[in-house]
Amino acid sequence: MKPKSVEIFIPGPAGRLEAKYYKNQKFGSPVAIVLQPHPQYGGTMNNKVVVDTFHAFMDNDFSVCRVNFRGVGKSDGEFDNGQGELADAAAALDWLERENFDNSQCWISGFSFGSLIAMQLLMRRPEINRFIAISPQPNVYDFSFLSPCPTSGLMIYGKKDELVPVEHLNELNKRLAAQKGINVEFQSVPEANHFFSKSENNLLKYLEKYIKKETTLF
Repeated sequence: MKPKSVEIFIPGPAGRLEAKYYKNQKFGSPVAIVLQPHPQYGGTMNNKVVVDTFHAFMDNDFSVCRVNFRGVGKSDGEFDNGQGELADAAAALDWLERENFDNSQCWISGFSFGSLIAMQLLMRRPEINRFIAISPQPNVYDFSFLSPCPTSGLMIYGKKDELVPVEHLNELNKRLAAQKGINVEFQSVPEANHFFSKSENNLLKYLEKYIKKETTLF
């Protein structure tokens, strides 16, 4: 029987944040947070890609949390153009680390808009060991703040992403590949669009493979 996550409420800067949390009982389990797509385009923590990513971490013995940004679901507050959402993500990570003070690794992941917030948080939190950015949008958001990117990670996107021209991803790949001391893997998923419609299983295979490979390094 698959272990279950529980609904929790995390104290956030604009009030309480609704979240789902799974606690792994093994001492020293790694931790991860998974961030939702854009709230103003229907994004929530129950998005299929977010839920699948959450379960990929669960299945690899992480304690993991996915969270609704302010104004989404039962979370207090209202959309704040990224700044408030970054503060929400930081509050969620603070809570997760307090609950798992013995964690062996700290990961962050986000989908679409959530990948931007994840990367911004990465720049502010030196304890983060790895990241997974799913369907990043360098044509919409400026990722030049990743200079340098502080740790290795995975950027994964659909080969048929209808929202992000591939040349923008190639340019971001080129910029990050030139940085020394880190390895940011860029992985395209064949036949997949921005939302991985009908390609969720392929996405999950890549996520599982990367998580398993990188957790063995620590």
